[in-house]
Amino acid sequence: MQARILYATLTGNNEDVADIIIDELNNAGVETTKEEIMNVDALEINPVETDIVVAVVYTFDKGSLADEALDFYEDLPQADLQGMIYGVAGSGDTFYGKDYAVAVDAMEKQFELTGAKHGATGVKVNLSPDDEAEAELRKFAKDLVDAANAR
Repeated sequence: MQARILYATLTGNNEDVADIIIDELNNAGVETTKEEIMNVDALEINPVETDIVVAVVYTFDKGSLADEALDFYEDLPQADLQGMIYGVAGSGDTFYGKDYAVAVDAMEKQFELTGAKHGATGVKVNLSPDDEAEAELRKFAKDLVDAANAR
């Protein structure tokens, strides 16, 4: 099984999030590729070569999506990802209240338009992953594998 983990990070927090997901996927025998999301063309993701795709995005300011993820986000609805499993995780800051980690929700909505199957509930991490967030991320990764195996 193949997975691509696409991440955007400014502080390193989301790379930590991505690494936890990758570790759990690897533990499940999934071969993973970690890529910065700004270097990935959404239209070139091939569902024949990729079983699981995970976007790890951060929210900054008052609910804004990371600049590094904007091109991917804008192109995503035109991608045909039929048969692929997707999941979204990412960091935010609870200081922003109702705008906390809303980039996760926005990216999930874009993935819904691709024909891919939602494989796990999105995970929102306050700043950097603590023990509780790590446990959530590991469950997230397991749920993605289970969804991919159930296809």
